[in-house]
Amino acid sequence: MTPMLFADAPAVQTAPTRPGQGAKNVYYSLYADPSASPEEAKAFVADHIAIARELPSDLPSNISALQAWIEQRAEIVGQQYREYLAARKNGAPRRYFSCRAHALYFLKGVGPTKLVDGAWLYGLVRQWDNVAFHPLIKTYLEELGEGLPDKNHVTLYRKLLATHGCEDFEHLGDDHFLQGALQLALGHHAEHFLPEVIGYNLGYEQLPLHLLITSYELNELGIDPYYFTLHVTVDNASSGHARKAVQAVSDLMPRVGDRDAFWQRVVDGYRLNDLGASTTSVIGEFDLQAELVSIMAAKSVAGKNMHSDYCRVAGRSVNDWLAAPAQIPDFLAALEQAGWIKRGEAVENSRFWRLVEGERAEMFGVFNAYELQVLRDWITSTADGQPAASQRVLTARARQRTLDTLSQNAERSKAFPVRGLIRRHPNLNDGDSGNELRLLEQQVAGASGKGEAMAILGRLLSPEIHHTAVGLMATRMYTQLFDA
Repeated sequence: MTPMLFADAPAVQTAPTRPGQGAKNVYYSLYADPSASPEEAKAFVADHIAIARELPSDLPSNISALQAWIEQRAEIVGQQYREYLAARKNGAPRRYFSCRAHALYFLKGVGPTKLVDGAWLYGLVRQWDNVAFHPLIKTYLEELGEGLPDKNHVTLYRKLLATHGCEDFEHLGDDHFLQGALQLALGHHAEHFLPEVIGYNLGYEQLPLHLLITSYELNELGIDPYYFTLHVTVDNASSGHARKAVQAVSDLMPRVGDRDAFWQRVVDGYRLNDLGASTTSVIGEFDLQAELVSIMAAKSVAGKNMHSDYCRVAGRSVNDWLAAPAQIPDFLAALEQAGWIKRGEAVENSRFWRLVEGERAEMFGVFNAYELQVLRDWITSTADGQPAASQRVLTARARQRTLDTLSQNAERSKAFPVRGLIRRHPNLNDGDSGNELRLLEQQVAGASGKGEAMAILGRLLSPEIHHTAVGLMATRMYTQLFDA
């Protein structure tokens, strides 16, 4: 295989002002057709490198100090987490999520990034025969669950979003798509941005405090934290992705050439992690009242002509209330004043809730699971936004079972079942979707050698494909050939 060359440092711009260079546009463009506009994707990364260079970096100046640096970071995070747990045990409230809807809002808000998890490493799978790249390729394969759907990070997150009705995030702003767009652009142009990919990986694979707290509080709220606890185990500093990230810096640092310039580009890539929306910023922007108003305003587009005139609130028809989205806050206040909604009480006490949820609900299906949760939490909270006493009792009970569940999830993340490289599908009809799997088996079996087989499989490990049936199968086959 042709060795990967280190490209010259990319030209940068002072700001991302190119036409069509919004993060959301880049994200969806790369996901739909990664080969469509390669120069635009490269320019997008270069523009954001220029911005990131203005940010501070806590990386040590000496590469030999990197392992000690990540171990010290892990120790600090561990101590902070112990302090968090002690505070919770002594009755402190949740640090991140005020209610279940808040947690679901977070899941949706970081969705664009989580659904391309590991994408920045994709372009390195072509370097399977270069041992220096093995730590990074192994990291990517583990992000893909080595082809097992119950371990593939994107598959897990897609399932999590679908379970709670959080799949729709296209309305989110550019800042929510920035990290995902950068990951896709780096992954599809890894040869051009190799030092930046190494640096980005170094930053992304460190274990942050927010991951531990998020896992704890999601579980406390009855939301499966497995996607997050899985990262806690694989990103450890002793043998996990954090350790492999440090090893990759050492292995891929050029022995001939300008090592200082290479390191500076590694630092540039590291800094890219700090751009766009983050876990804590997404959590911090949540406002329960504003989110409910936004949901109701979206529903009003279709609902403003769907109600009979006999249904009136404060002397006005529901259609009239819904005619303009700006009226939604007043409409909600009118529903309260009329007794249709009883804040701070169980939702079953509110006539409006019984219209949208329940066996005989006349508006059943109008709100999805996420929207119902927002409505539920808004109704059960008091006017000052605090949870009702009954909700605080439920939270206290949930806290007691959290650590046990997290421990179970840690066990669940162990032991990948062994599967054969090629499995036969004897009962497939021509129209069956499984034909694609059979065709892949035939192509790999007919390859002239390992190099051709890995090239066939590597293309199916892309961020857009690896979580599909054929992508998962290709990942299993690639993993076994890679380890052979």
